[in-house]
Amino acid sequence: MSKSKKIALSAMAVLSAVALAAHPVSAKSTSGTVSFPSAYKNTSAASKSANNKSTLKVAEPNDSPFEGISDPVLASNAEDADVFAPGGLDTLFFNDKNYKIVNGGLANLKLDRKAKTATITIRKNAKWSNGMAVTAKDVEYAYEVIANPNTTSQQYSSDFATIEGMTAYHAGKAKTISGFTYPDGQNGKQVVIHFTKMSPSMKYAGNSFIWDSVEPYEYIKNVSIAKLASSSQVRKNPIFTGAYKLDKVVEGESTTWSPNKYYFGKKAKIKHIVISVVSSSNVDKAIQSKKYDFTSPNGVMHGTDYKELKNLKDYSVIGLPELGYDYFGFNVGHYDTKTQKNVMDKNSKMANRSLRQAMMYALNLDAVEKKFGYGVSWRANTLLPPVFSKYYNKSAKGYPLNIKKANELLDKAGYKKKGKWRVRPNGKPLTIYFGAMQGTSAQQAEYQDYLQQWHKIGLNVKLATGKEMEMNSFYDTLEKPKQSKIDVYAAAWSLSSEPTPTQIYGEDAPYNMGHFVSKENTKLMNEMNGSEAWTESYRVKVFKKWQAYMNKEAAYAPGSFSYTWAPVNHRVKGYNVSPSNNEFWSNLSLTSSKIK
Repeated sequence: MSKSKKIALSAMAVLSAVALAAHPVSAKSTSGTVSFPSAYKNTSAASKSANNKSTLKVAEPNDSPFEGISDPVLASNAEDADVFAPGGLDTLFFNDKNYKIVNGGLANLKLDRKAKTATITIRKNAKWSNGMAVTAKDVEYAYEVIANPNTTSQQYSSDFATIEGMTAYHAGKAKTISGFTYPDGQNGKQVVIHFTKMSPSMKYAGNSFIWDSVEPYEYIKNVSIAKLASSSQVRKNPIFTGAYKLDKVVEGESTTWSPNKYYFGKKAKIKHIVISVVSSSNVDKAIQSKKYDFTSPNGVMHGTDYKELKNLKDYSVIGLPELGYDYFGFNVGHYDTKTQKNVMDKNSKMANRSLRQAMMYALNLDAVEKKFGYGVSWRANTLLPPVFSKYYNKSAKGYPLNIKKANELLDKAGYKKKGKWRVRPNGKPLTIYFGAMQGTSAQQAEYQDYLQQWHKIGLNVKLATGKEMEMNSFYDTLEKPKQSKIDVYAAAWSLSSEPTPTQIYGEDAPYNMGHFVSKENTKLMNEMNGSEAWTESYRVKVFKKWQAYMNKEAAYAPGSFSYTWAPVNHRVKGYNVSPSNNEFWSNLSLTSSKIK
């Protein structure tokens, strides 16, 4: 049951190409079997009149207004990526079906393992949608925005510290990042990044060492990095490098697009696109009454939606296994703004591992997914989705229902019952606050089921703030350096196409909203991209070991895996969400002027 998603890693770059998942395209789940094609093959001829005069209408399913941050370096919600996707999200590289970076995009990448350099060469005709040239400084400035001490970006992690001079810049001790050089000047077309070490993940799109988008330096240079996210250049009049340019933003509600005449690649065929937010309670009716051509390719669609829409005439369901997962997070510490690192609090309410494990064993996630998943989602067993088939630990058990074990864990850890509820080992009352986002009626039922299951083992768990929280308010609370409103929460990640989790669960990762830190976790994540990791079998072993370790610690615990899918109207031609389709939006056309 996917919740509103946070974007993790450089997922923005991936989403621009709607590269949602790697193979396979069908999988068995505990809730049944579903199989989706990754493309809708429309054999009708495209209509020039329809492309010129009618509007492609896209629904973005969400129960909150989108935040409106168009800049992929600063945005953190997948919903923002969805509504600004036709602009290309300023992605640098194209990738193949396995997400390996290939030539042909806005820029090409050349890695030199011996010299420890990455050379990025921008194509000569690369321009922004206002006609400005894309320059070497535009590549470098993305790193400045990410690592600036006053930034609002949440993308920084220790992996970026492998760039020479990055640590000094991030600490505010240097005004520039010394590891960037410009063979033909800042206004030229080439950047060389100098690293202290190279990683095998650098070959893949969305890796956590080389950022995959550009910043329009000349357009935004006079705005301080601290205020960039609220600037008109980002909120009202952003520019893009993709197939479409933005014509209009209705704050939190919709974006309107037309072809970008400066786009380097395949020219856009459809002259008008509108992407509108539609609540989860209305999205099925909106599709059934033919108000939209499709839902956002990476939008959150539930099993209950699939049940309503799977047999709809004039629409086909297209999708792939999701590059992401739902999870449970526990608040076990805080973020130290001086050191810019997460810190575990040994005396925090949720610090006891047995308490966290017990809460997970109390949940009946298999039953929940069977009831509401309709084959589209199923209980997750680890913090890495099965689309990463090489690294996924399929033998991991995760947290199946085991009430007996949950009670034993609590008893042994000293959480004794005093009347109806258990108390802390020191005898003080224990009230646990559960953070849940507003969603569908099925999600509301799911949250109530969680509370009932926790009550069964004697834990007094209540909804944080007394009710479900609006998405932006939910994340605003979790993103505070220190907060006590939420002890445990249900959320979801939209992942990058390279599975290294440093930017989600690293010691210095702002995304590590539960603030879990341990020497073992840091060691394992470093080993994923260490020198030995160039041997694939070693890297696979480390990933599997990390998944087992995180399951044991249960500071973050797996919730569900799912498919990402969309109903696509039969007047749409060229709809294809396979990872190698790097020009999703300009490959679209229409075969009739009205939605069929």
